[in-house]
Amino acid sequence: MAAVSYDPNGVCEIEVRDLEYQRGMLVRVYRPKGPGPFPAMLDIHGGVWSIGDRTASEVMDQAVAESGVVVAALDFRLAPDHAYPAQVQDINLGIRWLKSRAADFGGVPETVGVFGCSSGGHSAFLCGMRPGHPEYAALDLAGSQVDATVKYVVAGWPIVDPFARYQYAQEGGKDRLVELSEGYFLTTDAMKEGNPFQMLRRGEKVELPPALIIQGTADENLPVLVTEEFVTAYKAAGGDIDLEMFPGMPHAFGVQPGPETDRAVALMKQFIAQVL
Repeated sequence: MAAVSYDPNGVCEIEVRDLEYQRGMLVRVYRPKGPGPFPAMLDIHGGVWSIGDRTASEVMDQAVAESGVVVAALDFRLAPDHAYPAQVQDINLGIRWLKSRAADFGGVPETVGVFGCSSGGHSAFLCGMRPGHPEYAALDLAGSQVDATVKYVVAGWPIVDPFARYQYAQEGGKDRLVELSEGYFLTTDAMKEGNPFQMLRRGEKVELPPALIIQGTADENLPVLVTEEFVTAYKAAGGDIDLEMFPGMPHAFGVQPGPETDRAVALMKQFIAQVL
C-alpha cells in the first residue's frame, strides 16, 4: 500500500463533481486539492432503502473530505422498484469502482472504507462483511479485477437487524417503516438472510473489518439495545468495533449541521486515522 499521511485535524480545499460509475448511476466525488496520496471512503445514503440520493449526507461527507479524504457518495437502485439485493449489488460495484479509480483522485485503493447511515449503515455492514458474496458481486466492472473488501465500516444509526426493526415497527404502529421494509425485502426470510446481526448469530463465515457505530440514545427507529447486542456479537466473533452514543440525539441527527454532528465527524476522522 502506498504511504498515506492523514491528519484528522487537517484542513484542505476540495473540489466536487458528479461522475457516472455505471450506466445511469451517478457518484459525487469530493476530492481534496493536492497530489495526495489520500485515503478514500464510499458513502452509502439512508432512506429506508427507498428514498434519498448521493446528497443525503453532504454535511458529513464534505467535512470528512476537507480533512484530506477522497469521499465518493453513491446513488443506487431503490425499492420498491428494485428489491433486495439490488442496491447492495450497486454498492459492491461502487466499492470496486472507487478502488479502481482511486488513483485518479489522488487516493489509495487499499484505504477504501465505507460509511453508511440508517439503511445505508445496514448496506455498509452487509458489503463489509460479505465482500465476495456471489449475489452481491454480480455486477461486472469492465476492465477491472479488483475486489470489494473494505478497510473499515463507519455506520451512523445503522439498521443492523432489519427483521428486529420490522417487528419493532409493527409493534409500535410505525406503518411507514413496515411498508417500506416490505417493499425492499419482500419477505421476512429475506430480512433474516440479509441481516448483519443474524449473520453473526448463525455463525456465518464473514469478514469483520474494524467498525465504528454512531447512534443517539433517543433513536426511536431501532432500539438501542439491538445495536448494543450487535456490537457484543461482533466482538465475540473476533471483530474490532466501537459504539459511540450521543445522549438525547434522535435517529439521523448527523445529517444536519450542529455541534453533535461536528462531534460525530470528529470521531469518524479519528477512527479513520487510527485504522490507517
